[in-house]
Amino acid sequence: MNPTLPEQIAMGIAEAEGVEPDELGIHLQNHVSTDAIRDLVDHESNSWRLQFETPNHIVEVTGNDAILVDGERIRTFL
Repeated sequence: MNPTLPEQIAMGIAEAEGVEPDELGIHLQNHVSTDAIRDLVDHESNSWRLQFETPNHIVEVTGNDAILVDGERIRTFL
């Protein structure tokens, strides 16, 4: 089973920090609506962009399947 987009975002943040996702020490839903993220994935167009901050990072997710952490493309979501 493929991870959900919120899970993939957490994985991207963990990659940027060099830790495992369960070692992050943050909960994504405290910084952004994970329901909104799921809704964006189902959007008809890919011309969307979501940006939010966590205590240590600026995270951006785009409709063209990119997850960026602090401006660096970390991964492509599935």
